[in-house]
Amino acid sequence: MLPVIPIDTTVKKADYQKLARETHGFITSNLLTQYGSYRANTTSKSNIVYEWYVTSQIYADAAMIAAGDSTYFTYMDKTFSWMDNMWDRSNNGNGGYFAACNLDGTGAGGDKYIDDNALTGMVYLSAYDVSSGATKQAYLNRAKACGDWLIKSGLWDNVAEGGFWWSTQKTQKPTQSNGLCLQLFLRLYELTGESVYKNWALQVDTWLTSKMYDSQSGLFNWMYDGPNASVLHTEKFTYDNAIMVEAYLLYSKILGNSNYLEKAQALGRAMNLTLWNPAAKAYIFLTDPAQSRVNPAWCGWGSQAMIKLYEADKNPAWLTYAQQNIDGLNIACRNTSNNGYHFFASFGGGNRSPEFEGVDQAWMQRVQALMSKYK
Repeated sequence: MLPVIPIDTTVKKADYQKLARETHGFITSNLLTQYGSYRANTTSKSNIVYEWYVTSQIYADAAMIAAGDSTYFTYMDKTFSWMDNMWDRSNNGNGGYFAACNLDGTGAGGDKYIDDNALTGMVYLSAYDVSSGATKQAYLNRAKACGDWLIKSGLWDNVAEGGFWWSTQKTQKPTQSNGLCLQLFLRLYELTGESVYKNWALQVDTWLTSKMYDSQSGLFNWMYDGPNASVLHTEKFTYDNAIMVEAYLLYSKILGNSNYLEKAQALGRAMNLTLWNPAAKAYIFLTDPAQSRVNPAWCGWGSQAMIKLYEADKNPAWLTYAQQNIDGLNIACRNTSNNGYHFFASFGGGNRSPEFEGVDQAWMQRVQALMSKYK
């Protein structure tokens, strides 16, 4: 049974679509460039673009469209076109997105990240879901290219008995990178019917289950690193486990295995037992006692997972967790003078970081748009 969460009736019901629009207003005023890209933040990285920050904004705009606001197509499609600047055209045709570049799209190079490219593929499939015609096909084509780069990247090997490295530097093998790959391979199999994606999904799932799952807590560990990826870090992060909830729900739906719905529900319950702060009514960042602050993107991911669980089984308790987590993040991180979200803050709104990171704005826009369909 899910823990019972009493609803605080003293708090005025929020208009989540209004909050999402206000967040987008901060984004367009402070982060959007003339090129269709987005600054990484408003302070030290205001002249740099980060790939997963930009595609997270596409994710946010797709959620607004899905919630009924077609005006966001203009933002979403322009940024999608701009993303061509970050695609590697010199990689023997294998492609892959670089992690960073200049505001105008020049200077892309250096490392590539598995989680960035896998998430971007999922973002494009979210855009695919709300698009039509040639643009719809373009989103699918580029999502497929992201999945194909993952397969050809050489970042899956036998170190730690399998698993994708986080990046081309090959320093760590984390849950979140592999969980996002699992999501993308499943969706690509659903849309294309190509068995290569199913086979990769099964392989990644096997590795995550055997190497990253902690049966005692019912949650996924953080990562392997160190010499030959031999050191297991057992911290539990909200976003790692939220990613895995979504992956299990996709597995259940696409491969027709009801056991994976039960696994997603069990993982959601474990999140709400260990990663939920009942006093603040919000998700913690991770299980390290020294870390007492929350982050809009990484903690907000928990709301997305709970909304997806509600959509799968219609248990309203999941939606309560999702809603209260958004409300808690608004208390902790939202600056009411400009409607932006601080990078980190303590529960209750103290100890706020000065940075306004683009990815945090994008994720708060997204989860509030998702919530607006129900509250």
